[in-house]
Amino acid sequence: MVVGAVLTVGLQALAMLYGDRNGLGCPTCTDNLLRVFTNNTLATGLLSLQRLLGGLLIIFVIGKLVWHWLRASTPERRAVVPVLVAGLATLTALTWDIVEDLAGDPLGALPATAFQYTFATVPIAVLIVFLQRQLARGMVAGLVVELGRLNTPANLRQALATALGDPSLQLAFWFPADNCYVDGEGVTVTLPGGSANRGSTFVERDGQPVAVLLHDPVLEHNTELVRSVCAAASLALENERLQAELRAQLVELQASRARLVEATDTERRRIERDLHDGTQQRLVSIAMSLGLVEAKLPEQATAVQPLVHEARQALASALEELRELTHGINPPLLTERGLAAALDELCRRAALPAHLIMEVGRRLPDQVESAAYFMASEALTNASKHAHARGVTVAASYESQRLTLEVADDGTGGANIAGGSGLRGLADRVEALGGRFTVSSPLGRGTTLRAEIPCE
Repeated sequence: MVVGAVLTVGLQALAMLYGDRNGLGCPTCTDNLLRVFTNNTLATGLLSLQRLLGGLLIIFVIGKLVWHWLRASTPERRAVVPVLVAGLATLTALTWDIVEDLAGDPLGALPATAFQYTFATVPIAVLIVFLQRQLARGMVAGLVVELGRLNTPANLRQALATALGDPSLQLAFWFPADNCYVDGEGVTVTLPGGSANRGSTFVERDGQPVAVLLHDPVLEHNTELVRSVCAAASLALENERLQAELRAQLVELQASRARLVEATDTERRRIERDLHDGTQQRLVSIAMSLGLVEAKLPEQATAVQPLVHEARQALASALEELRELTHGINPPLLTERGLAAALDELCRRAALPAHLIMEVGRRLPDQVESAAYFMASEALTNASKHAHARGVTVAASYESQRLTLEVADDGTGGANIAGGSGLRGLADRVEALGGRFTVSSPLGRGTTLRAEIPCE
């Protein structure tokens, strides 16, 4: 703008100080009243310099506009395209007129006439832009009709994006429990703050926050349209906010269940470690001391030896029970060698024939291995005690970052998750890890437990 002012005013005034009507290129004009000195050569040179630098400035402006156009968003282009087209056409015609003037006007008045006509289209283009804004506000009525047919947050977002003319529009809903905004899946959304790349419009209903629209900053210059769209969609946004709040609560519930399972596993490992390193070691020491006492008793103390022997046997039984207890709390083999070795030992120790099909060639996360192991252990126990099965098949496979464990027996069937805390606990453990637990147990046709657990 400064360079343009200098070229159009500064050089023009300077040339008029030196040139008469011939030097200024207008022999038919009246005398130049601003002329102080007479130097038509200098005046003509200044006017030629003005045209040359003006042409370069116009080319630079055209390039700058094209660069901004390529970087602009869809709403920005829609807002300026009429004026931009008219302006570029005008600048192009002006450049043509300047080049024609420097070349001695070989085409006569044609370039100047083209410039005058294209320049007249600029205010018409500005009027078209204002008309577009008015027509955009008329789309609110169509939005109200469209909102009645919506059934998903994605459709609501698309309807609002169409009404506002912004394909990049994002929706976030107010979640009062955490005092934040979440998306349609219940995941927390970070607002742009003072970023110039995104604008935000907050929607309220009865003085309470409902949602926020994250949109192109150009819409901030058309606040009436944005307010109209938000007012028309406020009820639909409130409904979606309630659904988003429900999804966010579900996400938090799943996270809390996962934390509960992790805390339970940690506590189980602590108890196993304390029993193994503390109570179990003391009982072993007492058993060894009793053995030494029994060996050193004199032969005539036959009345004491049976008591010592009985105490040693009781200690041995207590140690065996303690080992079984710690093994059930957290099998050392599972921690040391992984799920494959632990399931193999579990099947070997089962009270009925158990066949293992193992297709897992790697270690999995501790929580996943623990959940799979205790599911297999519970299933084998149920098959032996309750289903009266004659055999069990345990199959484990890993594919696409997902562990699939299936335990099938040939027992009496009739198992139900709601019928006992054991299966319900297994389902809770699997689902807390983001997995899926199913039970198929028709009467007289055996029971199949299946778990699919993500290992990401």
